[in-house]
Amino acid sequence: MSAAITVNDFAAALLGPVATTPKGVTTARGRSDAARFAVYRNNVFVALVDALAARFPVTLRLTGEAFFRAMARAFAADHRPESPILARYGDRFPDFVEGFPPAAGVPYLADVARLEAAWTDAYHAADAPALPAERLGDWLPATLTRPVDLHPSAHLIRSSHPVGSIWAAHAEAEVGPIPSWTAETVLIVRPDADVQVHRLPVADSVFAAALFAGRTLADAAEDASADPAFDFGRALVGIARLGAFIDPFSE
Repeated sequence: MSAAITVNDFAAALLGPVATTPKGVTTARGRSDAARFAVYRNNVFVALVDALAARFPVTLRLTGEAFFRAMARAFAADHRPESPILARYGDRFPDFVEGFPPAAGVPYLADVARLEAAWTDAYHAADAPALPAERLGDWLPATLTRPVDLHPSAHLIRSSHPVGSIWAAHAEAEVGPIPSWTAETVLIVRPDADVQVHRLPVADSVFAAALFAGRTLADAAEDASADPAFDFGRALVGIARLGAFIDPFSE
């Protein structure tokens, strides 16, 4: 590669919408070789699409191989990797899916992709001790009027579709039935070694969303109190038992 072309120019040529060999890219003999550059360019796209397929396996299964790879290639054309770790590629893929016209007929697809992106983030999150539910009595007085410290791996997905059930049904070798086509709020967290995906009770969804938005426990409880089925104690204990909060008492 000639010194006349910058790394950014080379990257733009690799991922641009038109396969054009950039000026300054030549063989050892100083000749432009469009065929060789096209092969290299295609290999880059294949690697990015494969990385997305590995990170979003349920999204792939829902759409089928051909559709997914076409959608992933369209995403890769406009989104360069922001990290050398390809396992983290695709943070913005769910938003792209939401705005991808050919996927409009599958309205829950973007939320499934969001769940899968959160799963990967939880897997790679920093380790931290989770607050045991038994310590809530010690933890609550100092926490009631300030935002809670969420576990580094904790993510919340709220969807108007049964996103957790769809993900669970298609994550196994045999696709299972969706028990009920209703909105779901899903907590993804890795308090220990394994990432866990939990569907929260409907009555707890507003409370959980408020906590993840930075609201205090008191304000989150007030937000959720409009639902007569909401019970502050039950919701708090339930979310704590799933490992969503950091343990401030751990050394």
